[in-house]
Amino acid sequence: MITLIKIELYKIFRKWRTYIGFAAVTFLILLIQFAVSIGEKDAASRLTNQLSDSFLMVGNLLNGYFISYMILNAIIVNIPFLIVLVAGDILAGEATAGTYRILMTRPVSRFQVVLSKFLASLIYSFMLIVWLAVLSLTLGLILFGSGELIVFQKGLIIFAKDDIFWRFILAYLMAALTMCTVASLAFFFSSLVENAIGPIVTAMAIIIVFAILSAIPIDFFQTIKPYLFTNYIFSWNLFFEDTLNYTELLKALGVLIGHIVVLFGITAYIFEKKDILT
Repeated sequence: MITLIKIELYKIFRKWRTYIGFAAVTFLILLIQFAVSIGEKDAASRLTNQLSDSFLMVGNLLNGYFISYMILNAIIVNIPFLIVLVAGDILAGEATAGTYRILMTRPVSRFQVVLSKFLASLIYSFMLIVWLAVLSLTLGLILFGSGELIVFQKGLIIFAKDDIFWRFILAYLMAALTMCTVASLAFFFSSLVENAIGPIVTAMAIIIVFAILSAIPIDFFQTIKPYLFTNYIFSWNLFFEDTLNYTELLKALGVLIGHIVVLFGITAYIFEKKDILT
């Protein structure tokens, strides 16, 4: 299985579209940090002035942790569109290229083939979030230094320097789980058609529709909102609450993992029954 996963990862990283996500994330992080560094004094002054009426502000408020938090909050909602570019092509790309029958000449089962491709898509999604985490935190801490983290979430929360890093690690892991759910959705649609454009566009449309439905203040939509995975794209923010809400965390984990398991199960069944030899 490990060999199969390595082969699938090689196929993924052989395609130019794979690097669009990494390039986009890199560009956005560099652009945001460059823009902040240019207007650092003004930004710090505005932040201090907003809080000076109620608090005595001492120290480096506009630090690497704050910038990394701001970056994650700003771009996480757009990363799913980068994920589907790759995950939506994994199965459909094989159908388009006509290489399904070649795959079946290997001494492995269909389930092993689809599982290796699925795990490769999850690994890609995880790697993209890891790249986001490493680049934003490393550059942020180098350029702006460390300090306390100020978070405006259900009121003002200030985290001490020794109470921040573990929160970021768990937040990025939660963000990675969310992106793996997106990859599972695109992977599912990829098993239904023989053209990669369809799964990519459909997955993007589903994400947009779910996000819109979650925002509509109508009782019916609010009833189904907790079961839509798009409702948990910002669930990483739960790790930046003063007291962790384990009930909400478990609910988010349950919904996201449930989506991944169900979507893969359906995809595996479709692939097992799919006529790919004629």
